[in-house]
Formats: sequence, structure tokens, C-alpha cells
Amino acid sequence: MAGGWARDDAVNDQIEISTAEAVARARLRAGRAAAIESAVTCIDCDEPIPDARRKALPGVQLCTGCQADRDRAWRPAGGINRRGSKDSQLK
Repeated sequence: MAGGWARDDAVNDQIEISTAEAVARARLRAGRAAAIESAVTCIDCDEPIPDARRKALPGVQLCTGCQADRDRAWRPAGGINRRGSKDSQLK
């Protein structure tokens, strides 16, 4: 049950919209990657990229080792909006 001015299904609608937007962004990125020609050698270490990887991931630019290093190093940005949270307004 939604409160205030929102109708009862407002939360579900927002979840569905957010999911649809995320899927659309992923498909757009996949389409852009497919438009880029796959590299024969890794752009970081100049090691050859196997044909199977290049066929499986169109537009690939990194070997598996360099991609794994980047994946381990990536950290998502903080997703907490302190100004907008109710807890910050209770002080």
C-alpha cells in the first residue's frame, strides 16, 4: 500500500521502469561493442587475444588476464545520497 499521493502500484511501476532502462542500456552497450572491431592483441599488454574470445565477445580489446585485473580493481561508486536520506534529516 502506497502512502500519500502515490497510487498503490507506484513502487512496482518504478521497479519495472528501472529494470527496463537498465536492460536498454546494456543492449545499447552491446550493440556499440559489436560495431567496434575486435583487437588481435591486447591493448594493455600486447599479448595475442585468442580467436575464440574475439568471436565470443565482438569488440573485445583486452586479453583475459588484463580484463580480470580490471574487473578486480573496479569498485562501484557510493550509492548513498546523504542529503536525501531521511536519517540525515533526523539530526
